[in-house]
Amino acid sequence: MSDTRYLDWPFFEPRHRQLARDLDAWAADRVPQSHGDDVDADCRALVARLGAGGWLRHAVAGRDYGGSAEAIDTRAVCLIRETLARHSGLADFAFAMQGLGSGAISLAGTPQQKADYLPRVARGEAIAAFALSEPDAGSDVAALSCAARADGGEYVLDGEKTWISNGGIADFYVVFARTGEAAGPRGISAFIVDAGAPGLSIAERIDLIAPHPLARLRFTACRVPASRRLGAAAEGFKIAMRTLDVFRTSVAAAALGFARRALDEALARAASRTMFGQRLADFQLTQAKLATMATTIDSTALLTYRAAWQRDAGGNVTGEAAMAKMAATEGAQQVIDAAVQLWGGLGVTRGVTVERLYRDIRALRIYEGATEVQQLIIARELLRETGAHGAH
Repeated sequence: MSDTRYLDWPFFEPRHRQLARDLDAWAADRVPQSHGDDVDADCRALVARLGAGGWLRHAVAGRDYGGSAEAIDTRAVCLIRETLARHSGLADFAFAMQGLGSGAISLAGTPQQKADYLPRVARGEAIAAFALSEPDAGSDVAALSCAARADGGEYVLDGEKTWISNGGIADFYVVFARTGEAAGPRGISAFIVDAGAPGLSIAERIDLIAPHPLARLRFTACRVPASRRLGAAAEGFKIAMRTLDVFRTSVAAAALGFARRALDEALARAASRTMFGQRLADFQLTQAKLATMATTIDSTALLTYRAAWQRDAGGNVTGEAAMAKMAATEGAQQVIDAAVQLWGGLGVTRGVTVERLYRDIRALRIYEGATEVQQLIIARELLRETGAHGAH
């Protein structure tokens, strides 16, 4: 396990420290370091394994529905993502999407909706997906055009979603569609759509530099029972933002996991590689690089676990989560790039750990709000606090 002194920080309770240690031991034995060519099968297997191990209970809320607590424990989710990311990017993805994909149900579902979906998510028996982005509505969520019209006791969905993680293997999707009550964000509703719903098809599978299941979805007169609408009509945007607020900090934690693994690999390489009659670690340039990497990790960890602790304490963390996500993902990119540099030619050789990390980290600077969007969120929160929002 990497340096664990951060677990002594006052953000954590004894149960969090034990959780991190237990998961690290479990993952060392149960999570493969590399995966085969069938990423769909690997992801399904990891979801089932995480469910059987009891870890997915932390991804859903409500003990009656299989959750480990009545509300999502953000610190626990972050520690799980950080730990899994150190072992395997795909294992982190499998856990994260069970949480994000079902998060809207945990937050806004009826008791029946929760009973129908959450226990299966927690056991790893149903794979969840969060379908928000569209070809022309990524960062600007309020611009989405996928439409849902009421028709008796059903809604009829037409349109597309893209960049949907778990697309093609999910058992259900939480889909956000425009119901038209008002323009912009006030006219969007949320729906649970089962993967087998008539009119839902996988229009395209999308390959990424760090492979995981991803797809473009098409809805063609797709009928969804009105009982599968989440929350009231026109509350979809609010539900989406609440869901992202819960899990955005955990993206920072995943980036931390990647960065910690990169530092471990860099330290091992520096201590074992001989150059010009001395170890790589003996060069001052190497020492300066390692010092910068460690400082970046600790500083972003402080931002990450401050946001997680603050959310668990009931605070509004929109700005803090954005700071953590931005700093941790950008910082991890720098740490991993430095690790690749220390590994030299081997660092860009496919199959070497730092090469995998280099591919794993890149998407985190984009998904769940690109760095530039986080900057806008942080500035908006600052201006709101000073009463200057909207001033020219």
